[in-house]
Parts: sequence; C-alpha cells; structure tokens
Amino acid sequence: METTRYQKIFITGALGFVGRALAEQYRALGAETCGLDIRADAALNIVAGDVSKPERWQSALTDCDLVIHTAAIVTNNVAREEAWRVNVLGTRRVLDAAIRAGVKRFIHISSLAAMRFNTGDRADESAPIMPTGNPYVDTKIASEHVVLAAHAKGAMTCTIIRPADIYGPGSRPWTVIPAQMIQKGLFLLPAHGKGIFRAIYIDDLVNGIMLAAEKDEGRGQIFILGGEETITCETFFGHYYRMLGKGSPRVMSTSSAIAIAEIGRIIFTLLGKPTELGRGAMEMLSKKNAVSNQKAHDLLGWQAQVSLEEGMKRTEVWLRERGMLK
Repeated sequence: METTRYQKIFITGALGFVGRALAEQYRALGAETCGLDIRADAALNIVAGDVSKPERWQSALTDCDLVIHTAAIVTNNVAREEAWRVNVLGTRRVLDAAIRAGVKRFIHISSLAAMRFNTGDRADESAPIMPTGNPYVDTKIASEHVVLAAHAKGAMTCTIIRPADIYGPGSRPWTVIPAQMIQKGLFLLPAHGKGIFRAIYIDDLVNGIMLAAEKDEGRGQIFILGGEETITCETFFGHYYRMLGKGSPRVMSTSSAIAIAEIGRIIFTLLGKPTELGRGAMEMLSKKNAVSNQKAHDLLGWQAQVSLEEGMKRTEVWLRERGMLK
C-alpha cells in the first residue's frame, strides 16, 4: 500500500507482534499512531491500561478515525474467566470506547482458532464454527459475536480478520517459543508431523489487515488471511531444527503427543512456570485441513507475497541477530 485514508490510528496491543508491525507501516504512510498496551511507551504514544477498563484510556482515542483491536490473551493454557474478561469483555469495552469517541472504522483481529475443529478442507468464512471447551477458541468465537452485533446494530462499521499461523521476526508463538523449546528438547509434533500448518508471514498479514480497513468492500465482513502454500508441520518446524543444527522434528501419534504434552503441562503448572505444552497445542498441530483465502482475493485484491523459504530466511537473520540460535 502507498496511501491511507486514515489520519490517526489507535491500536490495542500496540507493543505486540502484530500491533507494532501495523503501527510501523501506518507511520511509514504518514499517519499518526497511538495505542494501548500493558505498559506505556511515550515515544510511540502508547498508554498503559487494561482493555476491560476504558475509563483509564478513553481520552487517548480523541480524534482517531480507525481502531485496530489486536490485544488478546493468546494461549491454550488460561483460566476461562480470564480469557473471557480480556478477549470478550475487553473487545466490548474497546468497541464502546471507539463508539463514544466517534471513530469511523473498527478492525477486530480474531484468529483462525475460531475454526479449529472445522474439518472441511479449504473451508471459507461461511463455514459453521463450534465452541469446544478450549478457553482460547471459545472466547475468540464469542469476541467475533460482539463485533458482528455492533456492526449489525449500526453502532460501528466493523471488519473481522482471522489470521492463520503468523510467523516471522518477533512472533512469540510460532518463532520464539518453538526455537526455545527445540533447543531444550521439549518440542514434539503430533499426527506424525503431517498436520497442516497454515503459515502466514507477518508482512503479508499486515498488508491484508490494512486492505480490509481501507476498502469499502471490507465493511461488515470476516476475512481469513493465511499463507497460500499448503505445508505440513514437519516441513515448517523443520526449518527451525536446521537453523539450530538439531536434525529433524520429533514426531509421533497424536494420542502419544497429547499424553506427553499434558504431563509436561502439569509439571510446569506445579512448578509455577508458564508453558504452551498441553492438549490444546497438540490438537492445533494435528489439524489436517487447509483454509481458503479466496474471499480476500476477490474482495480485497490481497495475495500472500512472501514464500515460506523467503520468510524463514528473514526469520533466521532476526534470530541470529538476537543470539537465539545457539
């Protein structure tokens, strides 16, 4: 993109992986950015606050004409009540704050996790979604309902983005954590490594989000944004193994992987340490279906540009620069 219709953009989760990348791109186009995160950064016009308590940051929305809501708890291992407070109630509070401030557009960053247990191959945005008991999945579904209700009421013009598996420099779930776990010998793949990994490089995602915000065709729509290549988990994570000189991924049956991951989750929980090990992660990595980007192609003119090989080259440079490949 070369221009933007927006003058001032407010981003929640502004210091996170996606939020920071969006802010950088909008500033490069000459727009003013500000935002909210759990800590402040005065140099970037970011205030500290809780998404569920807008009275503390409502004034930061003054004169903003676009809100991009990226803030969320992104983990399978979280208490249901906390996931709901941040991912669902927080979304409602951010929407309310945007409406009060007279913001024109609202972009909600959901997740392809909302479709986690859809088994149809090349499923699109019309596919039915189902709560599963997983707090992250269920609160992502519920947060979409909040946004669609606001749009249907006419209170705010909204768009929902369902990103696939976002990787690249700075990605915590699909770059930093896998590299760390592989180094420690704690990484394993279910489905004998043949689960489908729906990888999208961060630059491609940012471009898709911005197109959805800029184009009138994005109003009231849900868009899946995923990589164009259908690859297995073994192929994707194999790149990190090679970067680290660790050989090939450790693969096994899904049932065995879930059992081992659950034991690991319990041990880390008893030790009071955070972990992404557990049933939720193994179910995510064992899925066998791809998804369709056709709607984004047709309505937004969006197409993923960065191949897996190129994306991993850029990611390896970033990891090496930070001393994370030992």
